[in-house]
Amino acid sequence: MSRLDPGYLSAAELREEGFAAVGENVSIAGNCTIIGCENIELGSNVRIDGYTTIVAADGKVRIGSNIHIGAYCLLSGGDGIEMHDFSGLSQGVKIYSRTDDYSGKHLTNPTIPASFTGGKHGKVTLGRHVIIGASSVILPGLSIGEGSSVGALSLVTKDLQEWGVYTGRPAKKIKSRSKALLDLEREFLAATKSSR
Repeated sequence: MSRLDPGYLSAAELREEGFAAVGENVSIAGNCTIIGCENIELGSNVRIDGYTTIVAADGKVRIGSNIHIGAYCLLSGGDGIEMHDFSGLSQGVKIYSRTDDYSGKHLTNPTIPASFTGGKHGKVTLGRHVIIGASSVILPGLSIGEGSSVGALSLVTKDLQEWGVYTGRPAKKIKSRSKALLDLEREFLAATKSSR
């Protein structure tokens, strides 16, 4: 292997790292930063690309099956993050389950005890078939409903309903998203089941 290519760790290698759960056909780039493996569950058919950071030191991060997380993403899972099956993140997406208070009424940053900070916190949930465009940001305590898509460079500041196409800062619904992919999911699952 080239010194310039860190490669991907296999499911077997990842199990040795102490993850809470690792399914089949899972690969994580060797140059990712993963904190709190014991709090991270990975389903099957998962690929996480280079320079992604997942922080689960005090919260649970659950990544379902058939999921791709592009390079340079951040999953800050202090209060929990859950990605359901067939969801995905394009490059550079940031998901925060905790943020500081920027008003000046509280101290900020993780070196300060919670009694002096007033940030927002809460689990972030991405439903099945949710896709988040490159460099988008999702704030704490939000839920993105099944089948919704979020365009690149968007800022998600509130819950998003199912089967919508959202974009902007803050993200707003611009149209409904087709449910045709549900038929494709059934075909895909049937094909993969018959090939076993």
